[in-house]
Amino acid sequence: MASLDNPDNVVRDVHKTSPTKATSYTYPFAASPDIIRSNQKDIYFQSILFDNFTTTLRRLYGSRFAHKYDSEARTFTELLYLGLTTFIGNRTLGEEYCDIYQIERESQQLPGVRRRAGYIFSAVLIPYTLTKSLPSLRARIRLKLESNLSRIPKSFHSSPRYRIQHYILNNLSTLTSISTSPLYAISLAVFYFTGSYYHLSKRLFGLRYIFSKHPAPSEQRVGYEVLGVLLVLQIVVQAYLHVHSTLNATLASEGASAMLDDGGEVGLLSHQDSDRVHDLVKSISAAEKQDTSRLRISHATHTPLPPSSNPRYDLSDTSTLAWLQPKQQRKCTLCLEPMKDPSATTCGHVFCWTCILDWVAEKPECPLCRQQVLGQHVLPLRG
Repeated sequence: MASLDNPDNVVRDVHKTSPTKATSYTYPFAASPDIIRSNQKDIYFQSILFDNFTTTLRRLYGSRFAHKYDSEARTFTELLYLGLTTFIGNRTLGEEYCDIYQIERESQQLPGVRRRAGYIFSAVLIPYTLTKSLPSLRARIRLKLESNLSRIPKSFHSSPRYRIQHYILNNLSTLTSISTSPLYAISLAVFYFTGSYYHLSKRLFGLRYIFSKHPAPSEQRVGYEVLGVLLVLQIVVQAYLHVHSTLNATLASEGASAMLDDGGEVGLLSHQDSDRVHDLVKSISAAEKQDTSRLRISHATHTPLPPSSNPRYDLSDTSTLAWLQPKQQRKCTLCLEPMKDPSATTCGHVFCWTCILDWVAEKPECPLCRQQVLGQHVLPLRG
């Protein structure tokens, strides 16, 4: 691949056909189907690497450890995969499969090590850091906004300050989410039209792809412009519905309540004393944070929680569900402790209710026999 000086933004390769004659070929930029297929292949190989790594962790440290550090293991395998391919200057397995090369946008040369390292950092470590830090940051912002809104008198509810803070409060999850961010949807729509920068990190560091094969003259390289049109229509419709619902919401309904991160609801009535409201918000948030997992499982499976925060059935008491055999059969193989609210999967294995629901939320299969298990199919055992 020769150096590029090309007004048509393509790569030229010069081949000598004789000592006195040379011909040049223009490599086209990769189309969106090539890039998506390459990304899907990379995800497939990363998943194999991740499964092997978690299997090793499970054998060395147990299932509970592997489940606890699932996101860290996934991040490590992504770094390992990209480190052994992109970082050292090689193509990924997906890029080799699709015959595409990664080049810099400006110089149209193979990317340097700094740009490759920056891409890997932004594509793997930044999302991991945001995933870990956003929940606590979102909770602090929510508490601050609720406290501010509770201190604004009712006569000032039509002020821009109140409206802006209330809008941010109602849409905080969307505004601070990575996957549902409008920026991500717009970037994806642009990719469908242009065929460049499938990931935001590649757009940030200016990394594009070229197709390294010589397509036949009759071969048509089509893109995904139709998907771009559909995605733009979806964005427009969602934006219209969002604006319509925001403009038609009354101030009374806007200020009536606010949702906490874990599903709790607290009032923001203007006649309440501000200190009491702030203490109420703080106490409810602290109480529900202690039971985040149970609340999330309850919402996901549409199962009501028990009257108290304590488990209904604790097998550390030998009289509870006495028909279960003693010793190891009364212990959960995930947490290695006496089962709390024992629940059976469709394959017949029994675990703690919280343990198995946390597990299948990450990987929908039985930890013991690998049979497919969905959260809504887990059956709590009753005495």
